[in-house]
Amino acid sequence: MSDVTPEEPEGSDDELKRKFREALERKKLAQADANAGGKGKNASKIHGAHGPAAAKRSFRRKSGG
Repeated sequence: MSDVTPEEPEGSDDELKRKFREALERKKLAQADANAGGKGKNASKIHGAHGPAAAKRSFRRKSGG
């Protein structure tokens, strides 16, 4: 037989969940630090994604033919 390790015991699921939670916590802290260094209250990289258009578009029916 080859050296294949048997399935891990049930405790490994808890360990895996703990690792994921820790990684998520690190990610949240990193995002909070990145947002804290922003410029004022509108520190998003995307500016003006929503809201009124710069110039209101007008649509005219083509006349003639």
